[in-house]
Amino acid sequence: MITDLGSLPGNNNSAAGSINSHGWVTGQSQSSVIDPNLGIPEFRATLWRGNQITDLGTLPGGTEALGIYVNDGDQVVGFSDNGIPDPFSSVFFLTGTQIRTFLWKNGAMQDIGTLGGPDAVPFANCGVLPPDQIVGASYTSFNPNPGTGLPTIDPFFWKDGIMTDLGTLGGTIGNAQCGNSHGQIIGNSNLSGDAVTHAFLWRDGVMDDLGTLGGDNSTALWLNEAGDVAGFADLAGSQTHHPALWSQGNIRDLGAVEGEPCGQALSVNARGQVVGGTSDCNYFLHAFLWEKGGPMLDLNSLIPADSGLGLTFAININDRGEILAKAIPPGVSRYQDADLYGHLVLLVPCGAETGASCEASLAQSAANAATARPISVNSPNPSAKFSTRPRLGKTDPHHRFGVLFPR
Repeated sequence: MITDLGSLPGNNNSAAGSINSHGWVTGQSQSSVIDPNLGIPEFRATLWRGNQITDLGTLPGGTEALGIYVNDGDQVVGFSDNGIPDPFSSVFFLTGTQIRTFLWKNGAMQDIGTLGGPDAVPFANCGVLPPDQIVGASYTSFNPNPGTGLPTIDPFFWKDGIMTDLGTLGGTIGNAQCGNSHGQIIGNSNLSGDAVTHAFLWRDGVMDDLGTLGGDNSTALWLNEAGDVAGFADLAGSQTHHPALWSQGNIRDLGAVEGEPCGQALSVNARGQVVGGTSDCNYFLHAFLWEKGGPMLDLNSLIPADSGLGLTFAININDRGEILAKAIPPGVSRYQDADLYGHLVLLVPCGAETGASCEASLAQSAANAATARPISVNSPNPSAKFSTRPRLGKTDPHHRFGVLFPR
């Protein structure tokens, strides 16, 4: 069953993007006020707690605000404009006014400031930092660079009221993507000249260039608690890119499914299991699982053949080995139609390590679903309500998945 979280009063749209371990959900909802600049209902950062919806408002002077994530300290991180005209804000949001990161806690919204320029936005695409910690990107001044026409944008780390400039790998544009509880932060930065972008890992004031697979560019997308980084990197010639895993200073090419030329690693869990998707360099075609010591596995071969589903990419894998994936039903193209007609499924490992059967694994995941435990605080809530109709895999018992269908 899908639960409608509702919206703020009025015939408004709303969206939720994050849930914490206490079941608090954040996102945004349109309000009954028309934005004088955009001519549409103003969006408000919104928090859902049980059946209660709370309008978190905006920063003083602002008209628009969005909640990005809610951490396990019950703090909401998001961004809001402040009403001050800003010619550079369109890089982050289309209000034409300054965009600031906020921290909402104990009923109050705090502007965490910038690195010296007009705007700062948070990032949290791979898990959530501990309370009172935020990463993102901020302008460092109001002076545009001749090459980009924008002020320098540096990655930042905000902790306990202090914002630290992490610097860049030589270019004038960078962002901090996410961090872990050990003070490690990943992100991406242009090199000198702003023509090439590399993934980086930052810790204790030192930024390490994570390099590529022989081409020009690389991108870091996910960081686990062990410091493993998942993303993708260009191969020689920079016409294709492969899923990549950086671990202990080394980069590994994870390969591709069925010889497809491109792919991205989207998540890595505490056990070093990596999931993502391979592609024709434009559209995801096959979801994959990679584990240490083994080849890349096409997840489509590890689910029941009678499921009728085509798994195009895997969004996330948690430490139980459960995988959130995007699937398309029979008759739908794996190309342009996938985003329009695809839906989420939860893949449940069939007890390879515990000896549990697929039936038992699915039953336990259904019980977890009843308590609304999310796979990831920053992915669509995959375990809120899934049907317990089992579809059992029939391949190697160490690589079998049952499928829970959303209903």
